[in-house]
Amino acid sequence: MAHSGLQLLGFTMAALGWVGLIVCTAIPQWQISSYAGDNIITAQAMYKGLWMECVSQSTGLINCKTYDSVLALPASLQATRALMVVSLVLSFLAMMVATMGMKCTRCGGDDKVKKARIAMTGGIVFIVAGMNLDLLFSLAGLALP
Repeated sequence: MAHSGLQLLGFTMAALGWVGLIVCTAIPQWQISSYAGDNIITAQAMYKGLWMECVSQSTGLINCKTYDSVLALPASLQATRALMVVSLVLSFLAMMVATMGMKCTRCGGDDKVKKARIAMTGGIVFIVAGMNLDLLFSLAGLALP
């Protein structure tokens, strides 16, 4: 079983990754396009996210609008939304399970083998959540770095 310091480091990195996943799910900058036209004063930047569309004008005005209907969205966007939410939920559950299996907590009793198995289960759920994101990127046609 890993040392407590390594467990805390891993848990901290997992929590930061979960916060990053929340931010990536919420921001509207999933698809960005712009239009300058003949005059720079009328330039616009269009942002499309999972939950809303935004238009930013060169004057500084930003207008955002949530999608009217889920069923009117393209299938790829619907799948992306679903996979991101599933990944968020699985990551949260993995953090809860991993917390119970860490050496520095009292959850799960004092049995070292039982705590190691609980921590391993949390790690496996993290892997499943990450594979869910890998599936998301492959559906979207993006390559992971």
